[in-house]
Amino acid sequence: MQWALSILAVVAYATLPLGGSGSYETHLVPTLLLGLLYVVLSIVGFHGVLGRRRAFAVAYVAVQLPLGFLVFALSGATVGGILLLVVLVSQSRLLLPLPAAVAVAVLVPLVHAPMEWRAGLREGLGTFAACAFALVVTELLVREQRARAELARAHERLRGYAAQAEQLATTQERNRVARDIHDGLGHHLTVVQMLLQAARAVIGTADPARLDAMLAKAQDQSKAALAEVRRSVSALREPRPLVDALRSLADATGEAGVPTGLEVRGAAREVRAEVGESLFRAAQEGLTNVRKHAGATAATVVLDYGRDDLVRLEVRDDGRGGHEGGGGFGLVGLRERVAGLGGRVSLDSAAGRGSTLTVEVPG
Repeated sequence: MQWALSILAVVAYATLPLGGSGSYETHLVPTLLLGLLYVVLSIVGFHGVLGRRRAFAVAYVAVQLPLGFLVFALSGATVGGILLLVVLVSQSRLLLPLPAAVAVAVLVPLVHAPMEWRAGLREGLGTFAACAFALVVTELLVREQRARAELARAHERLRGYAAQAEQLATTQERNRVARDIHDGLGHHLTVVQMLLQAARAVIGTADPARLDAMLAKAQDQSKAALAEVRRSVSALREPRPLVDALRSLADATGEAGVPTGLEVRGAAREVRAEVGESLFRAAQEGLTNVRKHAGATAATVVLDYGRDDLVRLEVRDDGRGGHEGGGGFGLVGLRERVAGLGGRVSLDSAAGRGSTLTVEVPG
């Protein structure tokens, strides 16, 4: 916009020697000199005050307006003189608030006041129309530039929000993977470590059968840990259906000595990957606690799809009750995981009546 106005000012100056009404030939040299000063100020001076304090802009307009009037009068009311003043109208909008620019646009047609009133009115209205048009076009360009700048700022803010969301998602995924490693693989490796420590303690004693049993259990736990790694990797590549995963988990618990059944209520449906993973981990830890703490003879896993907006998981046992579970995942970790999905966890465990772990998560 600034360069277009500079070019228009140079073109307007080039038309000044073409003359207008009256004896402009006698004022040709002063017209060209003052016109050159006006053009230099409209290019160099305008770029110098643009973006600076308002006082510089006011001083610039205060100098250019009477200078433009003088050039117009000396040139014999040429079109070039009008164009120079129209350039000032556009520049005033770039430098000053809209009301001040409107005032400049209203003052410029007064350059025709010394003319005979009919001719002055006719020329003044034409000049006013040109100034109004220049002001409207400049205002539209100013608003477009502001809109582009605001759009650029909004785009930068959006990029910042996207980066924050990506970082948050990455952090949440890291926390989830860390919990999975701690709750699954970490449990098995802890048991292996304890068994190996106990086995080292009995090495050299006269009880090889006990040593062999410990090593066999350590081997079983290492196999379970390897199976856990494979299951996690498989889940990352292609999530396994929740019902199938729970059925395999129930079978594994039954093979470990606590007969476990799976009951599915309602029509099975797909759930979000994080929901399925959390429900599986809750069932896994619940059954681990059944084996370790409940002293149960049987357990049941209930997966209830009865409500459209919730998926409900229960782990029941007929053990001694009165325990909160321990080690590994625990209620604290379970509640943390489920709360992140907008769900809730409850444990009903009374002495002599077994225990029921309930997890409800929006599906």
